[in-house]
Amino acid sequence: MRRLTTATTALGAAAVAGIAYSLWEAGQFTLRRVEVPLLSPGERPLRVLHLSDLHLTPDQSAKRQWVQRLAALEPDLVVDTGDNLAHADAVPFVLDALEPLLDVPGAFVMGSNDYYAPTFKNPLRYFNPSAPRVYGRPLPWTDLRDALAASGWVDLNNARTTVKVGNRVIELVGVDDPHLDRDRYDQVAGSPDPAADLALGVTHAPYLRVLDAMADDEIPLVLAGHTHGGQVCVPGWGALVTNCDLPPRQAKGLSRIAGPRGDSWLHVSAGLGCSPTAPVRFACRPEATLLTLVPSA
Repeated sequence: MRRLTTATTALGAAAVAGIAYSLWEAGQFTLRRVEVPLLSPGERPLRVLHLSDLHLTPDQSAKRQWVQRLAALEPDLVVDTGDNLAHADAVPFVLDALEPLLDVPGAFVMGSNDYYAPTFKNPLRYFNPSAPRVYGRPLPWTDLRDALAASGWVDLNNARTTVKVGNRVIELVGVDDPHLDRDRYDQVAGSPDPAADLALGVTHAPYLRVLDAMADDEIPLVLAGHTHGGQVCVPGWGALVTNCDLPPRQAKGLSRIAGPRGDSWLHVSAGLGCSPTAPVRFACRPEATLLTLVPSA
């Protein structure tokens, strides 16, 4: 009996320590730097700041200040892959966090948590991507969309357009959030415009139907968020879930999508936040990523 009591006490202490660590790790914002070899020989590198999943609430001043400081990186382009909101009053705080970056050419899509407030869910649901959705109350996503568009950032929710970045023309192809079945890739499908210097695909949730369609159209790089990198990972193993049908091995970072005429690059951000109903991270620090596009070998 004494041995059982000792083991139970040790297990309880370990659980408490794990929870305390995961609460601490959720605030350890990290900048990742990744090179993507996809430009033509001789082209100047292009610096793309990939932001995702801020899940911002009005009281998160440390996160806002950390995002503001990213302007010092002097990116050429900013891509925001959604889930910026986590509170009905968060829009001005998101805009405050992004304000130093709004003079940089940028583009954005919405995520499910821009449309609906976070709500408590059974964690086991994340092991079943086809489980019925559980929605919170609607959020003021139109206010965020309109403010970002007014700043000059491009709204890519089921849209296709070009932006001028320095002396380069970049074609951007995006969809509204596939997690809510709002994606309409058929409306924007097609191979890159030969007149553009580069094409990028953008989605919040990296569902395979969207990734495969973009790869089939030879979009060379697709940016996504949504997965939180697994959020609670196993050290030495990685993510257990992605909250979509993307394989866990691709839950964050740079990987490849197979296309009929060659592979496309996929970058999934582990994101900078998490739902206020589950404010933890384990072996998966919150992140933003500076992608440097360089000539391929």
